[in-house]
Amino acid sequence: MDIADIATRDYIEVDVGTRMGQVRSTFENGNPKGIIVTDDGEYEGVISEREVLQTHVEDDAKVSALIKPSRNDPSPKVDRYEDIRETARVLVEGNAKVAPVFENDELWGVITHNDILEAVLENLDALTVEDIYTDDPITLREDDGVGKAINHLRENNISRLPILNENGYLTGVVTTHDIADFVIRENDRMTTGDRVGDNQRLMDVPIYDIMVSPVETTTVDASGKEAVDRMLESGFSGLIVTPDHDDRIVEGVVTKTDVLRALTFTEEDHMDVQITNVSLLDTITRETITQSIEETADKYAEMQVVHAHVRFHEHKEKLRGTPLVQCQIRLRTNKGQVAGSGEGYGSENSFRVALDKLERNVLELKGVQSDEEYRGQLLRKLNEL
Repeated sequence: MDIADIATRDYIEVDVGTRMGQVRSTFENGNPKGIIVTDDGEYEGVISEREVLQTHVEDDAKVSALIKPSRNDPSPKVDRYEDIRETARVLVEGNAKVAPVFENDELWGVITHNDILEAVLENLDALTVEDIYTDDPITLREDDGVGKAINHLRENNISRLPILNENGYLTGVVTTHDIADFVIRENDRMTTGDRVGDNQRLMDVPIYDIMVSPVETTTVDASGKEAVDRMLESGFSGLIVTPDHDDRIVEGVVTKTDVLRALTFTEEDHMDVQITNVSLLDTITRETITQSIEETADKYAEMQVVHAHVRFHEHKEKLRGTPLVQCQIRLRTNKGQVAGSGEGYGSENSFRVALDKLERNVLELKGVQSDEEYRGQLLRKLNEL
């Protein structure tokens, strides 16, 4: 299946000279998944709501301040007749909800994660939430401030946080969109003279005041179709996973990105490692990352790897021009999920630290023993797509 019939020409476009204040208002009023940026009609890139939230660029600055030089442009691009699996991979690795679609090297339209999920919805009965969700999510308390929420979202490169009350029970959820909407709305009420003091007070506002409640939830035994149906109907990009008997307890989070990642599963002999923010790779290649994770998984006969996900995040700190990078490696296995994370200057150093931590955590999994001759098997689903 390709994307020729599901891509759309209906998208929002702005010029690189557009003020950031206007872009922020566009996200507030239209709630687009992304905005195509052009320069004199030529494609330059895509900016997302998350980028607008995380940037410190002032409202009077131009959109061009968010667009990297084309040679380093991480924005995903797909051909109008690209395979739907490959398109899902491009969106996941680009950490994007929307990608520009080209035909004969000309910008034709866009493809969104919703377009893909709606097209494959009937096939998602082959998955359960347990196959794809992320367990042990980062959470906040009701009295934590907006500033703390922003830091968690930015540092962990995530889009939603479950909110717990003083008893540790789930009472709400806050997303990147909720915070962007709140900050934009409150900034619009400020005068220039009040801006600095009020901005600080905004960061201290309890997350309870802006969280969404009640929370849309699902369970691990729900099908992928049921979960995506609920997300599409509610307009949410993710659901909180709770036990069947108690929707006050947080087991994990499942998002549209998790489902897209599952669509990239294959039955190839080698492990298909998913990389998010692949543009941050410097002295290390995709092939080296895949081989390193395969070698680690191969050591443990009792552990069968269902899927591997490597995510990079760049910090502002640099050492002789090389940025501090955080790397998280997460394996979904028949023994449960196991992860390792680490930081280093450059993606290769951070990956090596994370891989070492991952292997130490693997050894803590119950029933896993080293076996150098065993090759981890990669389980795959949705093979008809």
